[in-house]
Amino acid sequence: MAASDYGSATERESRPSPIDVHVGTRIRLRRTLLGMSQERLGEALGLTFQQVQKYERGVNRVGASRLFDLSRVLDVPISFFFDDMPDSLASVYGGQTGRRAAGFAEMQDGFGDDTLNRRETLELVRAYYRITDPSVRKRVFELIKSMGPVE
Repeated sequence: MAASDYGSATERESRPSPIDVHVGTRIRLRRTLLGMSQERLGEALGLTFQQVQKYERGVNRVGASRLFDLSRVLDVPISFFFDDMPDSLASVYGGQTGRRAAGFAEMQDGFGDDTLNRRETLELVRAYYRITDPSVRKRVFELIKSMGPVE
C-alpha cells in the first residue's frame, strides 16, 4: 500500500494503529470474560483504570513488558492478544494470513465474526465459570453441547 492510503502523517499520528486496536479489543475480551473490572486490572498492573481504558481502545500502545504482565494477570499466552486478527491486518503488517499460532482463535472455529464479543456470549461464559462445583459445570457443558447440531 502506498503511504497515501493511510492518510497524512498528522492523521496517522492521531489515529490508533489497527494492530493496537486489535490488541486492546483482545485485552477487553479476556478481562470481561474473567468478570474483571478495569479498576481491578489496573490495580494488578499498577495502573489507573483510565490507562487500562486507553490500552483497550488502542489509544496507548502496549509495550512488550506490559504485554507480558497482561498475559500473566489475564492468564493467557501472549499469542492470545494477536489471535483472530483479521487477514487484512495480518497481510498489511507482514503477518501470516488465515489462522495463526495455535491458541484461543482455534477454539472459535464455526463462530461468526462477532460471536465472542456479544454481551450474551460474555454473560454465558461468566455464568458458567461462576458454577463452583466442577461436576455440575461439566454436566452443564455436556448439556449445552448435546443441544447443538451433531458435528
